[in-house]
Amino acid sequence: MTVIAFSETRRRVPVALGACLLSFTAFWVAQRAAHVSMIDLMVYRAEGATVRAGGDLYALRTTAAHLPSTYPPFAALLFTPLTLLDVPSMRTLATVGNLVLLVVFVGLSMRLVGHARVERVLWVAAAAVWCEPVWTTVRYGQVNLLLAALVLWDLSRRPGERPDRWAGVGVGLAAAVKLTPALFVVFLLATGLVARLGGRDGGPWLRHARGAAVAFAGATLSAAAVLPYDSWRFWTGMVFRTGRVGRAEETANQALRGVLARFLHTPEPGALWVAAAALTAVLGLALAIAAELRGRRAWAVAVCAVTALLISPVSWSHHWVWCVPVVQLLWTCGRRAAAVGTGLVFCSYALWWVPHGLGRPELRQNGVDLTLSALYTVAGVLFLVLARTSLPRPGPAQAVTNE
Repeated sequence: MTVIAFSETRRRVPVALGACLLSFTAFWVAQRAAHVSMIDLMVYRAEGATVRAGGDLYALRTTAAHLPSTYPPFAALLFTPLTLLDVPSMRTLATVGNLVLLVVFVGLSMRLVGHARVERVLWVAAAAVWCEPVWTTVRYGQVNLLLAALVLWDLSRRPGERPDRWAGVGVGLAAAVKLTPALFVVFLLATGLVARLGGRDGGPWLRHARGAAVAFAGATLSAAAVLPYDSWRFWTGMVFRTGRVGRAEETANQALRGVLARFLHTPEPGALWVAAAALTAVLGLALAIAAELRGRRAWAVAVCAVTALLISPVSWSHHWVWCVPVVQLLWTCGRRAAAVGTGLVFCSYALWWVPHGLGRPELRQNGVDLTLSALYTVAGVLFLVLARTSLPRPGPAQAVTNE
């Protein structure tokens, strides 16, 4: 029986690999046919060039869209090698790198839910490459898959009896590049504190949070040593200027702030957004902590990721690559209808069916337009509701497990 199973596996893997490569090739051809600009990648390259030239990083305006530098200085340091490549080579390398990262991300997602078989990873990657967040990530040359893979690498490993010296490194480095993953540090810290208050050993979570904080601080201080002026400007001013990232009402902004701006027909939803984001943050973190303490690591990670996307001032559609582990989790846990529905939302490209672009038509959307341009946010909120109903009732202390 073992020999037969091994033989079947040997046949399934090449078929899955062939399907994945065929899908990736078709994707590559489609991207080239669409004349993708990889505009964000060009911004990254300009940031790296500014660092090498000793220029003012946050005075930078580059590409035809005059885009600014919005990431922390540590990210700009990481982008300096891009200046060593010519633009065509850089774009090719970025595309290949993102496709490889997609396979890694899918594999880590499946490890998180406990089904990381090679052929399944390849089949899922072959399909996931066509969802809108992944398409747009590659189209813009974004770093979303890299950051999400760092977080999942950090959080999908089974905790052992002995402290893991690498615990927190992935989350900390991801947060040093882009601030949104910092919510995972808050989640780990809060889980440890709640565990202690409940009479449990909160040490593993507190050590994990400490490792993430140390990695974040190390990366940030390293950048400050190399770029003191830019670091001072970013952490004392630029970090609070959310308008530099983009307009709140843009249809690509799939955070609560974007939906409220479009719904209220205002470029700044103000106090209402602050209240909605604060409430979502509290409820989402509470739900993630409850899932973690009840041994549901996969639910905890997915809930924390979705919460971070909802409460961020700007969550562009390509930030929602977290839909990949969300759909896998729903499918694995038997929520097949929810998994299919969520997958269709993120593969529909519906937010681009509405008026958008010049003239700020997002501020004049009708009911249908508002619905289509809020689908990711609505899917995220519904996922949190579903997660709440999927958690087991509190019982005796459970070990953290990968589902």
